[in-house]
Amino acid sequence: MPAPIRPGEELPLERLEPYLRHHLPELTGPLTVTQFHGGHANLTYQLAFGDTDLVLRRPPFGKIAPGAHDMQREYRILSRLPDHFAPAPRALLLCTNHEVIGADFVVMERRHGTVVRYALPDTFREIQRVEQRLTDALVRVMGDLHRVDVDKANLEELGKPEGFVVRQLKGWSKRWELSKTEENEDMEFLKTSLPVDVPAPQRVSIVHGDLKFDNCQFQPGEPDRVSSVFDWDMATLGDPLVDLAGTLSFWPDPDMDAADMPIKLLDGNWPGKHYLKDKYAEFTGLSLDRMPWYEAFACFKTAVIAQQLYQRYVKGSTRDERMEKFGRAARAFAKLGRKKLGS
Repeated sequence: MPAPIRPGEELPLERLEPYLRHHLPELTGPLTVTQFHGGHANLTYQLAFGDTDLVLRRPPFGKIAPGAHDMQREYRILSRLPDHFAPAPRALLLCTNHEVIGADFVVMERRHGTVVRYALPDTFREIQRVEQRLTDALVRVMGDLHRVDVDKANLEELGKPEGFVVRQLKGWSKRWELSKTEENEDMEFLKTSLPVDVPAPQRVSIVHGDLKFDNCQFQPGEPDRVSSVFDWDMATLGDPLVDLAGTLSFWPDPDMDAADMPIKLLDGNWPGKHYLKDKYAEFTGLSLDRMPWYEAFACFKTAVIAQQLYQRYVKGSTRDERMEKFGRAARAFAKLGRKKLGS
């Protein structure tokens, strides 16, 4: 649920409101702005114009890593994808004029529902096998996304599938170098070892890049279908197993201390990682023989993301005290990734 805006993350309403009323003239009523506090990277606000609720997303304040927090990419996807993938909310407006709020931003429709985040919502507590059903829904919506016809969705220019993973490795390695605050032997091992034997993709798909429970929404009491998927600024075209591995990196792992997870799966009777892999293979028909490599890469990427957030905290670019724990998370994911490669 939206809450008061965190200090230092306010929007300049004296410039924003007239801009929105000019470009979205159907909006009426007084404007009220609140903030969604659940995310850790992009900043998300609710704009209430009378009875009409919209969502505004912008990058975080401070220096931004190259290629990160791409609002133009998010708009491109969400202005086209909803006709082919119903869980995607529809984008209504893109602003690239930094004189308005100091950064690019996207305005999109507001979806209402339940997000599974820090505790199992009350609406799901009494439902039998709810953890398995929620997991099935998460894996199924991923499979549905990976089967979207890219050409029909007019998203063929979203990325260059050939060499996708190799470019990803180079990009995330560069981000690591720009964000590190200390040396990390495990990250250096992964940076050197992952490019040696890159798997060949079995399919070209829309890859979300951060598909996990807290970027999904369910209708109250309905655990069998993801009704909305959020946070599309990293989406591209490429190898769908990168998405599956990214989801697995947020799942409990016997080789990782749960205290090191920046976003922990809730307590309960949740299926293990092997269950998710089996379900995904069943839904998509793809082979998962090379999943250890993909999981190692996902750990590498997650370590970089955690380190970027931690660096912002160290440099004072954010006052969000939750960011302090991400330095430890970066070290833990690097260690886990190295173990996935068998070293």
